[in-house]
Amino acid sequence: MRSRLSRAISAFPELVAVLVAAAIGLTAQAPLAWADSHEGINIVLAILVLATAVTIEPAALGRLSRSWRRLLVVLVTGVTVLPALSFAVSRVVAAGSLRDGMLTVGLAPCEIASVATTAMAGGSAALSAGVLVGSTIATVVVAGPILSLEASHVSVHPGHVVANLALVVLLPLAVGLGIRALGPIGASAERAATVTATLAVAALVALIAAQVHLSLAYLAVSGGLLLFLLGSAAIGRVIGIGSARVDGSAVLLTTSMRDFAIAAGLASAAFGAAAAAPLGLYGIFVLVWGTGVAGLLRRRSAAQVAPQPS
Repeated sequence: MRSRLSRAISAFPELVAVLVAAAIGLTAQAPLAWADSHEGINIVLAILVLATAVTIEPAALGRLSRSWRRLLVVLVTGVTVLPALSFAVSRVVAAGSLRDGMLTVGLAPCEIASVATTAMAGGSAALSAGVLVGSTIATVVVAGPILSLEASHVSVHPGHVVANLALVVLLPLAVGLGIRALGPIGASAERAATVTATLAVAALVALIAAQVHLSLAYLAVSGGLLLFLLGSAAIGRVIGIGSARVDGSAVLLTTSMRDFAIAAGLASAAFGAAAAAPLGLYGIFVLVWGTGVAGLLRRRSAAQVAPQPS
């Protein structure tokens, strides 16, 4: 049991970082709430996107030609079906900041960590990287207008949301991809970027957890988020039907894992920092889900290619 736990920790350190950061955020709320009120979420989110973009190889994006139809379906689903799903599950929560925060889950791009879980599952790194970049750009373009339609009970300014996402998400993404396009960054720099991204994820979870004030309302929030996770997984499974195994794994993981960090930045920009509270909980759910599914898919793949006894 201990060896299995050690392997899980070493294979996916982001999950450990998230759990530790959540505990810190819940116990040191005052200073973290101060950081939230001074653009803490946006600053750390920009660092996370930049560090992640630097690790995306241009060659991976260049190998997307054979999967462009599947990529297009995943991206269109991400800006149509998933926002509708998050709107539907948010109805299980009473009106207020918690419901507002849940609206943003379906508007977020695919989880940055889904690139890592796709690799763990033996899936297509090129397709997952393409979904990451494409869905991030799509979120910047459509999130503001969709939120203004869904959240009719509050005044959401689409222009402000789009401008905030362009500054905090799109600009760091472009800078990171540009840096990587200039040439190889070296193994040490790539490790540094990966560590920076992991620490940024942890910092975001701590900042988000600082907004949590535990109550019975979080039971409904947990139920709604789990419904969204199961629904998005079912949608990803359907989209991947008929595709090669490597593409199917990438589609399942990128569709079912939405980026809690960008969702938190979106919720904070649209509704205020308090609306980001549910996203830390979703982040834990989605990382546990992604890690578990990646391990299952990897074992299935290994069983399929193992020599059969004569």
